[in-house]
Amino acid sequence: MSVAHPESKSLEILRRVFGYDAFRPLQQQVIDRVAAGRNALVLMPTGGGKSLCYQVPALIHEGVGIVVSPLIALMHDQVRALRQLGVEAAYINSSLSMADARDAEQAMVDGRLKLVYVAPERLVTPRFLDLLSRTNVALFAIDEAHCVSQWGHDFRPEYQQLAFLADRFPDVPRIALTATADQRTRLDILDNLGLARDDLFIGGFDRPNIRYTVVAKNNGRKQLLDFIKREHYGDSGIVYCMSRNGVERTAEYLADAGLNAMPYHAGLDASVRNETQRRFLHEEGLVIVATIAFGMGIDKPDVRFVAHLDVPRSIEAYYQETGRAGRDGLPADAWMTYGYADAIKLRQLMQRSEANEQQKRLEHLKLNDLLGYCETTRCRRQVLLAYFGDDHEPCNNCDTCLHPVESFDGTVAAQKALSCVYRTGQVYGAGYLADVLLGTSDDRIERQGHDQLSTFGIGTEFKRPQWLSVFRQLVAAGHLAVDLDHGSLRLTQEAAPVLKGDEKVNFRKDPKPAKSQRTGSSDKAKTQLTDPQHLELFDALREKRRSLAREHDLPPYMIFHDATLIEMARHRPTTEEMLANINGVGRRKLEKFGPAFLEVLNAASPNQSS
Repeated sequence: MSVAHPESKSLEILRRVFGYDAFRPLQQQVIDRVAAGRNALVLMPTGGGKSLCYQVPALIHEGVGIVVSPLIALMHDQVRALRQLGVEAAYINSSLSMADARDAEQAMVDGRLKLVYVAPERLVTPRFLDLLSRTNVALFAIDEAHCVSQWGHDFRPEYQQLAFLADRFPDVPRIALTATADQRTRLDILDNLGLARDDLFIGGFDRPNIRYTVVAKNNGRKQLLDFIKREHYGDSGIVYCMSRNGVERTAEYLADAGLNAMPYHAGLDASVRNETQRRFLHEEGLVIVATIAFGMGIDKPDVRFVAHLDVPRSIEAYYQETGRAGRDGLPADAWMTYGYADAIKLRQLMQRSEANEQQKRLEHLKLNDLLGYCETTRCRRQVLLAYFGDDHEPCNNCDTCLHPVESFDGTVAAQKALSCVYRTGQVYGAGYLADVLLGTSDDRIERQGHDQLSTFGIGTEFKRPQWLSVFRQLVAAGHLAVDLDHGSLRLTQEAAPVLKGDEKVNFRKDPKPAKSQRTGSSDKAKTQLTDPQHLELFDALREKRRSLAREHDLPPYMIFHDATLIEMARHRPTTEEMLANINGVGRRKLEKFGPAFLEVLNAASPNQSS
């Protein structure tokens, strides 16, 4: 059903339901297109407002918006948030009893719901398709659309079955959404979902509030602990580790150091995982140490940092995981420590996987791109965004901008390192090779006769950590390859020009960790609130939010985001009319929570308004 003046209608819904006065860049264009019955593929950064691009058109039109979502956690979080806004929404998945699922299905068919979230596996079943044939469907939204593409970092074959929607429901608009897709993946999504090239909307990939930092790994857990204590003590955060054992040991290490930290991985009992996730959503200042099993679909806006203790598989995975920080737009950190041992582990996993050879080659290439990002001396944001086709000026909000990395002509050092690899038989790892270059007296070296080699002791200009950095960078640059079974180094074809002196090599100096004055979430508010009275009021508003969250069994952010509380503290509204003009205060929340917050505001400023 067409709607007159969709632009004015969408703005009215944005204000009344969601409490915002204006759309973010690109949102209005996409919403107008879908509201007019046309299709779209939307690329926006995490936290960029993708959900509104289908939620608002669903509310404009009669009928039910069907949202295809890959994870139960994502469905639960979205539906709960919508219900707090007064939107009739439901999910239909395996977490429901049969009776509850039937009730939700009947409500969908009867038109008593505006948005229904389902998994792709359920959507394509004959039974659910029969239900849809009896439902007035307003639109189909395909979330996490990169799952459609075999070139994407999270390919799911069941997503490719969604191509049938174009034929079976030709008059229903389809909107696919993702935060991570390079050029090849975008084209694959368009083709697999039957979308046209002009259906593509790219909203940029930049998250300017996130500070990117990468440090060379040297006792990673201690480096992580120092980072959290220095930058984010008392903040909510996520730490990613490659293995379940690494998750549990890291969580225990952080907890022993006095942090509120919990592990999360697929090997834990479902009830434990559910309770951990519930606590993360409801509590402030909890650090979750997890494998990548945690995080997708988590809309918690006040995650102040995402840390990687091990490198992820690709820039797409890194971008998506770091994007879970700072969804509220306030300052946040993406911090990672890495060494070439991480790359060895990942390459071993890739090589031993059941993927075909073409897919394995692609995964290795993607890892190479990530290692290049780790080793860059350029602005990290420039390198990250260039991967997705975005141009960007130096950001002044990453480690290489804030503390420029020194580089040096490392040709002679590279020749020494590569010669040492060759003369020791290309069967040793970086630690052993560094000891040979340093002339270390060692029974193993003497037993092998390597103390008699011409490369023994020729590297005393560097210390051991510097030689390990040289080997790491030679691996990342492709001059050395790593044996995936034993971790030993061997020369590649790219090493020959360096050894012959035909190619120069530049290395980066691993910088020392920079000290920071930032110490926790209250300082994030101070960046927005410079008046001590405003900051005191902000703390009082947060305390009221905590109290209401406990009373209603809600995550605090589902009541109001920090950004909304900051605006309240700054402008001090004293009436419902004034409070309604604060961003993030929609009609339902004004009715439900407005009086409680006005009580705090008026107590702090009984004779003052602005």
